[in-house]
Amino acid sequence: MSESLSNSAKRVQNALNEHNLELEVVELPESARTSQEAADAIGCEVSQIAKSLIFRGKESDTPILVIASGDNKVNERKLKAAVDEKVEKPDDDYVYEETGFAAGGIPPVGHKEDIVTYIDEDLMEQKVIWAAAGTPNTVFCITPQDLLEITNGEIIDVK
Repeated sequence: MSESLSNSAKRVQNALNEHNLELEVVELPESARTSQEAADAIGCEVSQIAKSLIFRGKESDTPILVIASGDNKVNERKLKAAVDEKVEKPDDDYVYEETGFAAGGIPPVGHKEDIVTYIDEDLMEQKVIWAAAGTPNTVFCITPQDLLEITNGEIIDVK
């Protein structure tokens, strides 16, 4: 692991290491805050970007992680049906409080607590995908099947 990684990126690398997969967090020279920026910096298709989005259950105040393909917009009605509760996009303070990561670099693993996770079915069609690793310019490459396993996610149609 690179000693130059931020504490957030190191936390993600440590979480990946716990799963005994040979996955490495890499720091990009440019920002990867958006799916398009990430795809441009990595040299992949936007559909290979696994963007991690935090939603909040309106009644339960529970965080919900959706890992969506970079070219898909999450349909909140479909998410509501999956979680059986109305959902909303929370503010950045809530995201940080629940995950320990700032918006723009939310990873699929390494959160403060386990978070119920839903994975966009379109990601499962990719050979490899790229996910944020705790900061706007750190990422890691993973297969969709490994992502499903390390997150204990549920595959759903989110678009």
